[in-house]
Amino acid sequence: MARNPAATLAHGRPLPSRSRLLRHLHAGGLLAYATESCYGLGCDPRHSRAVRRLLAVKRRPRSKGLILVSDRLSRLEPFLQKLAPETRAAVGRYWPGPVSLLLPARAPRWLTGAHAKLAVRVSAHPDTARLCHHLQMALVSTSANLSGAKAATTEAQCRRLFGARAWVLPGKVGARKRPSTLIDYASGRVLRA
Repeated sequence: MARNPAATLAHGRPLPSRSRLLRHLHAGGLLAYATESCYGLGCDPRHSRAVRRLLAVKRRPRSKGLILVSDRLSRLEPFLQKLAPETRAAVGRYWPGPVSLLLPARAPRWLTGAHAKLAVRVSAHPDTARLCHHLQMALVSTSANLSGAKAATTEAQCRRLFGARAWVLPGKVGARKRPSTLIDYASGRVLRA
């Protein structure tokens, strides 16, 4: 029987079954997964308890807000104010890629923190994109680290850092040396290069 390429990671390792991953996420579980520049720590963005757990594990202030990542814009749109067709087309020029855009949010405060906008990204990293495709959902995506510390870049580092507090998926981090570029779409201001 042929293997579904969307259910495997870039290096051919299979993803856990969708039902197992969803049970973990719906129970408030955290995932650590490879992204463009480091491992990401994520959870179901609709699950307030999971987001609170993620923030506590990272020791990250709630006021900062979070980034959502997906394999396609349509999975991010439920968390955003309705995009005009021309805006939708324009933001598509940035993606897929390592650029997170701040867009007007229709998301709960546990995601936006003290802000009216939400950072979102359609990832070009094959493992991140395949994971979101496999789950058919967007994920919270923040660097797998303690706030202010260096981000984990390997499975082993994630396991040492988080132990049983996160389900660490196999993967290989992309070649990018810095976190995603962060741009306020409305003003064009680059907040993180």
